[in-house]
Amino acid sequence: MKKVFLLAVAALALFSCGQRAGQQAGKEADSAVNPSEYQSSNPDNMQQVRDFLHKAGAYFLATVDGDQPEVRPFGTAEIIEGKLYIQTGHVKNVAKQIAANPKVAICAYDAAEGRWLRIKATLVEDPRVEVKKAMLDANPGLRSMYDENDDNTAVYFLKDAKATISSFTAAPVEIDF
Repeated sequence: MKKVFLLAVAALALFSCGQRAGQQAGKEADSAVNPSEYQSSNPDNMQQVRDFLHKAGAYFLATVDGDQPEVRPFGTAEIIEGKLYIQTGHVKNVAKQIAANPKVAICAYDAAEGRWLRIKATLVEDPRVEVKKAMLDANPGLRSMYDENDDNTAVYFLKDAKATISSFTAAPVEIDF
């Protein structure tokens, strides 16, 4: 039941971004962000989000494939050089969907505390080998599938992220980073 709830929340969060996101994705891709110049406005907030994702163990990333939502579990979330990064492979459909529309939604559930986290953000790919290496070093289980020097490893940082931690017993906590 919890998995169904998480998938429903993630899909709803994705569509709350609006279907215009796909139309605007091309415009945003033209104004690419230099990863070394982008810095979070609040590192403590970013750390709180990263800790929540790690405690949950897995989170669900929602993308758009044409006009359909796609949701799948992820496990990587690391702060590197002051940015929150996730990782996948270029050969996966999720990477192709992110390239077409970098606006995503993330949802995670902390069953022990009965809280959930929702994030809306734009993913920006960072092709630098040193960032890929840092991600893989922090997640050594991925080394059997990925290498920082291959053409498959893709790392993305969250830009303009808006997160909300909610529960049934407390007011939502809004977090921007």
